[in-house]
Amino acid sequence: MAVYVSVRGWLECDRAQLSAVKAIIAKHTDDHYSGGWGFPKHPFNWTSYVFYGGDIQEADVPWLRDQLAEMATLPPLDEEDSDVQGLFMLTHEVDGLIEWQIRDGRIHVFPGEERHQYLGSV
Repeated sequence: MAVYVSVRGWLECDRAQLSAVKAIIAKHTDDHYSGGWGFPKHPFNWTSYVFYGGDIQEADVPWLRDQLAEMATLPPLDEEDSDVQGLFMLTHEVDGLIEWQIRDGRIHVFPGEERHQYLGSV
């Protein structure tokens, strides 16, 4: 029986990074888990947001992680803008809650904190 991981989170980026993020997503498109990506219908102001939510098989977590790792390295449009940053919470059926912080050009992995346990299990 497959083990599942419930994934939910978001990225913050500038408009140039958003175009690159969409290209990365398109490069990794499948007919199943790619449907978890979402974008605001009408972006506004200066920060763009990208969301992901879905229950994926444990074996497919690297598919998502590889995309996020590539997105984390995208340079900002100008020096005043930030690197891509975000937060993803994963609930693994066996290992419990895991936190992915996207910042500083990479993914930082931490055990989930007790205060987020309300997110439950898959």
